[in-house]
Amino acid sequence: MVKFGLQFKATLENVTNVKPLGDDFRWFLKLKCGNCGEIPDKWQYITQVESVPLKGGRGSASMVQKCKLCSRENSIDILGDTITPYNEENSERFKTMVQFECRGLEPIDFQPQAGFAAQGAESGTKFPEVNLLEKDWTDYDEKVNESVGIYEVTHQFIKC
Repeated sequence: MVKFGLQFKATLENVTNVKPLGDDFRWFLKLKCGNCGEIPDKWQYITQVESVPLKGGRGSASMVQKCKLCSRENSIDILGDTITPYNEENSERFKTMVQFECRGLEPIDFQPQAGFAAQGAESGTKFPEVNLLEKDWTDYDEKVNESVGIYEVTHQFIKC
């Protein structure tokens, strides 16, 4: 079993505390089979609320899947206690946002979508519906009369 960290990087404008909202947040990933190297074309998502038992009573995981090419059973689990927000002081630097525990799989790509939240850096205004699918998001903070935004969203995976 190997742990992979999803590192998030963005340019923040007048916002902080960017994070996934709720245990039902969908992490959209592309996963590579560690046995044969197969990478499915479709995005797959995992959430903390879904839990599937592992064969042989070895616990559970967020997702268990059988590789279409080699038929090996692989799993990935979200380590919920590793989820951390991306803050203003992290702007334009990579920071690990979450870790995944993988058995036979390796995450190779991430697609941010809806379900993120942020707050105004000075005002504390809550922005509960941040969609990062376009890799950019903008809004307006009426408390301080300033535009807010998250730009140039990118990511990388590291072994932990």
